[in-house]
Parts: sequence; structure tokens; C-alpha cells
Amino acid sequence: MQQEEKRLRDGRIVRGETPLNLEMPFETLDSFITPTESFYVRTHFPIPSIDRGAWWLRVEGAVENPFSINYEELLELESVTIPATLECAGNNRNFLEPKVKGVQWKLGAVGTAEWTGVPLSTLLDRADAKANACEVILEGADGGMLDEPKSPPGELRFVRSIPLDKARRDVLLAYKMNDSELPAEHGFPVRAIVPGWYAMASIKWLQRIIVTDRTFFGYFQTIDYAYWKRRGDIAERTPLTELQVKAQIAKPAEGETVPANATIRVHGAAWTCDGEITKVELSTDGGASWKETKLIDKPIPDAWCRWEYQWQTPSQPGKQILIARATDSQGRTQPVERDPDRGTYMINHLLPIEVEVQL
Repeated sequence: MQQEEKRLRDGRIVRGETPLNLEMPFETLDSFITPTESFYVRTHFPIPSIDRGAWWLRVEGAVENPFSINYEELLELESVTIPATLECAGNNRNFLEPKVKGVQWKLGAVGTAEWTGVPLSTLLDRADAKANACEVILEGADGGMLDEPKSPPGELRFVRSIPLDKARRDVLLAYKMNDSELPAEHGFPVRAIVPGWYAMASIKWLQRIIVTDRTFFGYFQTIDYAYWKRRGDIAERTPLTELQVKAQIAKPAEGETVPANATIRVHGAAWTCDGEITKVELSTDGGASWKETKLIDKPIPDAWCRWEYQWQTPSQPGKQILIARATDSQGRTQPVERDPDRGTYMINHLLPIEVEVQL
């Protein structure tokens, strides 16, 4: 189950080659914006090769005015630029015990970029959704066969849906990442950015938008990228949506050696959904006591906030357990224990980092 860590271009860790999955070593975190060449890559199928001159985006379904728009026409519409944090729903999966199936991400399947594009609401207004419309289905051009017993036979595309009100409120159709053309591995020519949600909702290589008047039950909506939600003694299969409040330690990294009786900068990042990070606490004694850290970045909705703490290390050598925990403006704090109903996703329980203090 454990994958050997090897480096690819720009220092990203290869978690899979076919399909391509690359992880940013989280200990390299040193800026609010993640450089594009360091940003993690998650794919489920081969990266499609798309000719911008032949690309069209269709808007159809429960609308009064279905239409198609090409790349140049999209670029002519009024654009906005927003920072947004994307996190793979399986980030931290490597730390689960016992080991589980799936890409063995550690800490680095997360990043923050500036995304430039057209609000999805602009296209939805033009299409004029019917009164009974309730969801928007986003379809990517990536597809293929899945080697999963519960997957449908034949080829399928990566497709997810979002509620119509969320689609209108803040979803972006992005064609730039960090002020440059969207790279192929990040969804060229256009991808969705769904702020505050796990990144499986931010469909890449977007080719079709379908407004629908009924709940969507696609494979990546109900079988994969879903979890069990309890209603009394009944467990219901529920699509993954919102990011969970979370803090991660970038440095010192797991297993790192630090000098005794020294001041060491401990730093990392924290994020949440529909709120702001208001506090990050750090324990340097395995959770016995907690101290508040300094927040570095100004609060921005649906973007991470970096934090730091000046740690006076013990005068004697030995192992020390560091733990970070975040609290947001809605009063949500990271849980101590893992919720097994979440399966292999939504991993935000407290994660101890062991370091070695040496003389």
C-alpha cells in the first residue's frame, strides 16, 4: 500500500503516473499563493488534449435559452480574479490506520491559487434557468474505464453536480491560474472553481453545463466522493461538499531533527469553508497543553491562512509531539478523533507530528 516517494519535475512527489497524480511537499510552503509548478495535480483519467480553437462549452438542460460559447467569446465576458484554496478530498489519506485504498496523499494535496475567469452566474443568467431547476451538472472532457467493481460498465466521464444557488453565488469558470493561461494538467482551457468545497467539485476540462430539475446521482456523486451521513440509526450515502476546518504543520516536518534549547519557527496553514480561520493553536507536548499561534495572512473567504509560532525547544534531547488545531468564525474546531463514516475522505482530525530534539 505504501508508495515509494520519488521526485518529478519541480520537486512534486509522484503519487501515480497513469493517471497522473502529483503532490506538493507541504514542508515547502512559504507563500500565500502556491506556485503553479508546485501545485498538486489530481487526475482520474488521461489528461485530454484540447484545441482551444475547436473547444465549445455547451449550456443546456432545464433552461429557456440553451447555447454554446467558444473560448474567445468566453474571454470577452467580464472576468473576476479570486484566491481560492483547493484540497483533494483524500488529502492525508496516507496517515489513516489501517491503510486504505486510494491515492496515498500525505499533507500536500492542497494549494491556494489566484483564479481568473467568468462567474458561472453570467452564463446561467443568459441561459435563463427554468423555475423548477435545482442543480447544475458540470461535465469534464476527461473520461475512460474504471477498474472498480461498483463502477458502471464501459467508459464514463468525470461529472459532478452542485446546487443551483451555490452555482449562482460564487462558482467561477476559470481560464487563468496565477495570472497565466491554465495549464493542461489543471484543466485547460476552462475549469470550474467551486470555492469552499473539496476539489472534486471543481471540474477540469469543462465541456458541458447541464441545468437540471432533479437530483443528480452520478458515479462520482454517490458511489465515489461520497460518505455515510447518519440520520438517527439510518446511514445515508451523501455527496462530499464543504471543506472541513483544518490546520496542518509544514515545518518542522515529520521525523525532522531540531536543536535543543533553541527558538524554532513552527509554521503551517489552516482553512475552512464559509467562514474565516480565527485561531490556530499549537501543542508541543502531545496535546497536554496548547498555545495560540500568530496568524500571518489577512482573512479571505475560502482561502487558507498561514500561521506561525516561535517554539522554545526543551533543553534535554528526546522526542516531541507537535499538534496543530484550527478554529473558525463559525465556532468549528478540528475533532480529536477520526469519524469512520467518512471512509477515506474528509480527513481533518488532529494529526500528531513527531520531531527529535537533539543536543
